[in-house]
Amino acid sequence: MKKHLVFLTGAGMSAESGISTFRDSNGLWENHAIEEVATFEGFKKDRELVLNFYNARRKQLFEVEPNKGHQLIAKLEKEYKVSVVTQNVDDLHERAGNSSVLHLHGELRKARSTVDSSLVYPWKKDITLADKCEKGSQLRPHIVWFGEA
Repeated sequence: MKKHLVFLTGAGMSAESGISTFRDSNGLWENHAIEEVATFEGFKKDRELVLNFYNARRKQLFEVEPNKGHQLIAKLEKEYKVSVVTQNVDDLHERAGNSSVLHLHGELRKARSTVDSSLVYPWKKDITLADKCEKGSQLRPHIVWFGEA
């Protein structure tokens, strides 16, 4: 039986790849109030602002690559059972080859319904105001916002 390694990762892991962090000086929260772009109330108030904020985060994923840390964790899967629990919403662990990744705060490469959170879709392009789920409601980023479980 293989030993089981569990990694808990956060912003520092992806910062090495060039992903903008939220809390650093000149981080993403310096330019946006949390209430504006990271709550459902902010989304209801200005959907376009929120969609544009997360569309920019998603676009950044196409400009970066997994770094040595992501790759080393993936390499450990050859000898160990490896689980990654991450606060990051990027897909760099998966792109490095990690096969068991739990995203605590959601995933930028997914969209979900605003009326049925079980309706989640793979998503690689911008989410627009015209994008609806099969129930006809607006799609939103598959991100856990402040105030959400």
